[in-house]
Amino acid sequence: MNAGVIGIGRYVPEKIVTNADLEKMVDTSDEWIRTRTGIEERRIADDNIDTSDMAFFAAKEALKNAEIDAEDLDLILVATVTPDQPFPSVACMIQEKLGAKKAAAMDLSAACAGFMYGMVTAKQIIETGTYKHVLIIGVEKLSKITDWDDRNTAVLFGDGAGACVMGPVSDGKGVLSFELGADGTGAKHLYQDEYIIMNGREVFKFAVRQMGESSVNVLEKAGLTKEDVDMLIPHQANIRIMEAARQRLGVPIEKMSNTVHKYGNTSAASIPIAIVEELQAGKIKDGDLLVMVGFGGGLTWGAIALRWGR
Repeated sequence: MNAGVIGIGRYVPEKIVTNADLEKMVDTSDEWIRTRTGIEERRIADDNIDTSDMAFFAAKEALKNAEIDAEDLDLILVATVTPDQPFPSVACMIQEKLGAKKAAAMDLSAACAGFMYGMVTAKQIIETGTYKHVLIIGVEKLSKITDWDDRNTAVLFGDGAGACVMGPVSDGKGVLSFELGADGTGAKHLYQDEYIIMNGREVFKFAVRQMGESSVNVLEKAGLTKEDVDMLIPHQANIRIMEAARQRLGVPIEKMSNTVHKYGNTSAASIPIAIVEELQAGKIKDGDLLVMVGFGGGLTWGAIALRWGR
């Protein structure tokens, strides 16, 4: 049995905060932000919209796209580091809001790599025949843990949610290979005190190395080459990191998804948001090979080679 994506959806808040807006808040400039990160604007959720609300909106869209009902779900996995509260889990809140009465539910914490961890967990459970339909949601309200007086981090992050339903797919489709990893010795470089604290130089070095290596590794595990790749979907953190991963993998620039300029770094939500963006633009088609790769605090990383379609 092969496990793959049978439905996908996203939600981004309406409020747009541009680089020009940030110029009025911290000592920065549009040129400084764009040249170092590629970010031009980001979405910020209002005070009355929390993590679970965004997750719910994305989940409803994914279920509709999958053409299944909430009661068909067996498991809900939510990847987030910004839950509404320590417990109950966001996943349990989503189970109640959706009416997914028979679904088990739990949150995962792997920062920006969380969606990859969720997809791999779902793959194992589906392919053993334990469950048939698993909802994975990557969602963050990073604005509530961002220090808006810190010019190094305030410019980077945005809010949003992306969700997919995974289930059995036909031969040759779905998750072909994956890699997950962690290096706890790097935890000191990216963490939350009251706000997000980041050693940008160290995180950059780690991300450039790991994104490239992991992308190459999942292709090798699947017995494929760079010529087989139709779309590279990197975690949308920083255009320079994304470009380094693309060059290491050796795919042309038109085959790399780039949404960081519109949404900033939405952590666990960034990869599913990017997939929806590319689907809407007609750049992902049935049978296409996607390489998804992410990294995050922990330090964590994950990559997946996925044949798109049911």
